[in-house]
Amino acid sequence: MPSIQAQAVLPADLSDALLVGRVWRNSKINGPCVVVVRRGEVFDITATAPTSADLLDADDLLALARHAPGESLGSVADLVRDALDPFSDKRLPRLLAPCDVQPIKACGVTFAVSMLERVIEEKAAGDASRAESLRKELQASIGSDLSAIRPGSEAAMKLKQELLKRDAWSQYMEVGIGADAEVFSKSQAMSAVGLGAEVGLHPESQWNNPEPEIVLAVNSRGEAVGATLGNDVNLRDIEGRSALLLGKAKDNNGSCAIGPFIRLFDERFTIDTVRQAEVTLLIEGEDDGFRLNGASFMREISRDPLDLVAQTCGTHHQYPDGFLLFLGTMFSPIKDRDAAGSGFTHHLGDRVTIASPALGALVNRVQRCDAIAPWTFGIRALYHHLAGRGLAGTSPSSRSASE
Repeated sequence: MPSIQAQAVLPADLSDALLVGRVWRNSKINGPCVVVVRRGEVFDITATAPTSADLLDADDLLALARHAPGESLGSVADLVRDALDPFSDKRLPRLLAPCDVQPIKACGVTFAVSMLERVIEEKAAGDASRAESLRKELQASIGSDLSAIRPGSEAAMKLKQELLKRDAWSQYMEVGIGADAEVFSKSQAMSAVGLGAEVGLHPESQWNNPEPEIVLAVNSRGEAVGATLGNDVNLRDIEGRSALLLGKAKDNNGSCAIGPFIRLFDERFTIDTVRQAEVTLLIEGEDDGFRLNGASFMREISRDPLDLVAQTCGTHHQYPDGFLLFLGTMFSPIKDRDAAGSGFTHHLGDRVTIASPALGALVNRVQRCDAIAPWTFGIRALYHHLAGRGLAGTSPSSRSASE
């Protein structure tokens, strides 16, 4: 596979982008640090914001990101280049997922296309060989453009009653065009992997795929303050057997990739940018030369991103550390790979690139979740590490951007 250049991983308008993230620093630090990117240079601002959750919760977030004092770690291009190079010097700073103690939530079935694919998984009971025939049957049965139906509307409820009569209704249609969105816990705090890391497939899965998504960064006040890219690695056969296996299908070692950075909302990059974004996906096979391209268009989402935030948090549920929220995808790869009618599934070694011009690109390799590096550095380890640096109990609210 051709190498990926650093500039292809960074936002197209890097000089205007306000980026925050995390790196692992070796040598004396030997732990995670919060960083910002200014004019192409990376600065460690952990002394001001010990965690990314602290930074995103600050009242003066933009001022902190722009002006908080920090130690230079060199150019962002070098950091990205090292993340993509498996043979890079391990003593150099290593890019991590840009979130830390925040829970990682995800919304499902937010695009009409993905809703149909979830219904197919359910009716196929995890058997990939039945997918194509079921797809044709469903399209013939429904016979309407589901993307034109507003969830929870009168038209949606009429369609529900009609499909119930035909015995064609599904729990996935309930969250796809019903009033309530599907919001589930995708992954544990501190467990997400970042740019260049391996993503994991459960060894039992034989039918799986990446899910390229935009991910909102939300603070403890329920405010969306930035966005990044994510891969909600999906095991179609396991979830298809039963929706009650969603945890096994979605939350495994390396099953959640986020990055490369969180881009903060400012005068140049707003929630409207997200609403109009295009997210592309490229899958490249290491062992068979397979290549698949796809795209999701956020303008086709059935629920507004801020509505999804409101359905996740509020008076009914608080998140004192904020949270990351996957917004869903319209991309479910169905291109045959191994045999006619079998559809797509990953091979080990696949390279997955998820990209959007304003956010850059998230690149990962596919491996079994029991074969990649185990997750060992959790929240307790983080706070022990910060205490050792004399940073536990501090937050941006107790420090100014100009200190």
